[in-house]
Amino acid sequence: MKREWRFDIAIDRGAATPPFLQIARALADDIRRGRLRPGDRLPGSRDLAASARVHRNTVLAAYDELVAQGWLEAAHGRGTFVAPTIPEFRTRALSRAEPARGDPPRRAGFPLPAGPEVYRPPLLPRGTLNLTNGAPDTRLIPARAIGRAMRRVLARRAGPLLAYGDPEGHPALREALAALLAETRALPIGANDVVVTHGSQMALTLVARALLAPGDIVAVESLGYRPAWEAFRGVGARIVAVPIDGDGLDVEALAAVHERTPIRAVYLTPHHQYPTTVTLTAARRLKVLALARRERFAIIEDDYDHEFQYDGRPVLPLASADPARVVVYIGTLSKVLAAGLRLGFVVAAPDVTERITAVRSLIDIQGNHAVEAAIASLIEDGEVQRHAARARRVYAERRNILASAIRRELGEVAEFTIPSGGMAVWVRFTPPVDTELWARRSLERGVWWYTGRRYTIDRRPIPCSRFSFAWLNERELPEAVRRLAASRPLRDG
Repeated sequence: MKREWRFDIAIDRGAATPPFLQIARALADDIRRGRLRPGDRLPGSRDLAASARVHRNTVLAAYDELVAQGWLEAAHGRGTFVAPTIPEFRTRALSRAEPARGDPPRRAGFPLPAGPEVYRPPLLPRGTLNLTNGAPDTRLIPARAIGRAMRRVLARRAGPLLAYGDPEGHPALREALAALLAETRALPIGANDVVVTHGSQMALTLVARALLAPGDIVAVESLGYRPAWEAFRGVGARIVAVPIDGDGLDVEALAAVHERTPIRAVYLTPHHQYPTTVTLTAARRLKVLALARRERFAIIEDDYDHEFQYDGRPVLPLASADPARVVVYIGTLSKVLAAGLRLGFVVAAPDVTERITAVRSLIDIQGNHAVEAAIASLIEDGEVQRHAARARRVYAERRNILASAIRRELGEVAEFTIPSGGMAVWVRFTPPVDTELWARRSLERGVWWYTGRRYTIDRRPIPCSRFSFAWLNERELPEAVRRLAASRPLRDG
């Protein structure tokens, strides 16, 4: 029995999808809905073209597309039919108001296990001043020098640089990093101790996959960097918080945690603790290295902003005093140059770097060797080091500008110590201050900041925040704090 079938899609002439694909998708949807069944004959191309107000060739292209996909079969001289091999979908009544095709569902058609928290900066309204951005100011980067270096290396050896290469990173960058780290951070290493990564977050994830197994325990600082915690949790590890104070991690508390439940690793940001900016004291550095050597667990040292020390010389990394090779050292060039270049690195014993390289080859194969070779040349020429020195002077001034603005605008509610280095100021608010309400009101006035709960493992609210100063310039920082002060709720809410 012949069934009446009417084509009623409205072609969107302004859509990016061409009309023939709009028709093809609408027909496929009608088959899925059961409105068209296996073996049903479709209208002739002229009739369908007239109904849809398109050229006949548009309909023929739509039919050809569906034949290629297996939805339709064309019988010469007889017409076009829904393929008999298509499974018959259960028919349901369609209301007149129901569109011919709807938006795809937002959820998968199968269950998903619990996944990691997405670390994604929010989309802020234009003109918002961002006090959360720990990245360097891209207005300062040596863009011309980077562009010249890219052109130079591609002109000399584009073929090899654009082909498959070493998963541990371009040899020139590994050599340059090894020399730079030996000179500036006293790391006794060679190129074989270095793996180049797409930023420090990839480095953390690779280290987690290379060193940890489900059920392993990782000790972390009680206030810290959530994306690192998610990297550890992502491989099934459990994290345990260890207290910190004005001298950094409490090593005695770490030893007590390990005695109760042996840990596999401890994750530290000892130079400028994230988020509080305190520096792990020399005595505690020696203690944590001795404890790790004796108990044979790993120290994952995240030295994310080593270059930016303003008062005195930078403190040397734990990895510089580690003959037992218990330290896995993570660093980045993103803070020196630009986050978008995605250049980080891991330094460890060769057997560890071999395992990290094996993991990396499974998920990324290799990095961008053209970019890596270009940056290697800039390190060899001293351009990266000169830029770091220029940026250090600028950021030291911005640190002071932010500190002055906080004292002027928020002195009655904000307490802080000017950090000796890093790219942010850790501020403690005098209770009672509803920081969650304050943050929402601040965004309405065009300034964005994170409240202290972002840095606690259990998202426990604390009256603190970390204000970054590198991203904003000398005019923007005082304006950000002025907006912050103007949006502060009164004590009675």
